[in-house]
Amino acid sequence: MGEKTVMNTEKAAALGGPYPQAVVYGGLVFVSGQGAVDPVSNQVTQGTIEQETLMALENLRIILEEAGSSLEKVLQVTVYLLHMKEYGRFNEVYRRHFKGDLPARTCVQAGSLPFGLRVEIDAIAHI
Repeated sequence: MGEKTVMNTEKAAALGGPYPQAVVYGGLVFVSGQGAVDPVSNQVTQGTIEQETLMALENLRIILEEAGSSLEKVLQVTVYLLHMKEYGRFNEVYRRHFKGDLPARTCVQAGSLPFGLRVEIDAIAHI
């Protein structure tokens, strides 16, 4: 079925945790949770839910493209929100990035997120 490839790129944010940015296996890309971390400075950039969502989706896009995929090829997304009251505002930004046939999605409120973030997003895409 293929080899498992662990993927890390210097073009996206990396905080040095015990996990890769993504794993590629069997024509699929499994992207680890992405948050509002500047891809250039690797600094957490806390802000509004809109700002943090935009940064998380940008990191997701970069990693997918480096793995040979894209946002258009995403099959499943899991979203962790710090506050479910920001769900509508999150969706406004999300809709601008996922067009056409939307991926399946789960969205849950998390008790807390790393580094005080408001949102974390992971995804599965095909190549």
